[in-house]
Amino acid sequence: MTIRDIITYPDPFLREPTHKVEVIDDEIQRLIEDMSETMYAEPGVGLAANQVGSDHSVLLYDVSPREEGPNPTALINPEIVEKEGSQLSENEGCLSVPDFRADVKRYAQIRVRALDRNGEPLDFRTDGFESIVLQHEIDHLRGILFIDRISALKRQLYKRRRKKELRQV
Repeated sequence: MTIRDIITYPDPFLREPTHKVEVIDDEIQRLIEDMSETMYAEPGVGLAANQVGSDHSVLLYDVSPREEGPNPTALINPEIVEKEGSQLSENEGCLSVPDFRADVKRYAQIRVRALDRNGEPLDFRTDGFESIVLQHEIDHLRGILFIDRISALKRQLYKRRRKKELRQV
């Protein structure tokens, strides 16, 4: 297992939609293991494959209490098939959008279809924090960042600050 580098904004790779996984092979299993190592090392609660340089439609998340220990869930080719209501994701952040947090409007409940890491079909409904995390990570797989879901003014302020930070490095 390897801790991979997190790709950060404004890297254009984050804007590229991922590709559907056709075969769950050793490469995909290794990707999931590396993503797990990386997510816990950061520490984060979710990670999409394109955040670590892979164009596969794979995400990993863990919303269990930290004191219970790691309990990662991998989803392959996830898609939101139903959505309803709305909720405010307060102070949402992202490993690929460093040093920025914002309130984001998300759906209150979603229904997700995906494959687990063994290729078994999953179809489940979720709400609350898990719903927010899944919407955030599925957005990543589609090339969408959470800053795309905030006001244009806040987004511009972040972009300017980030460009200034990168010039100073």
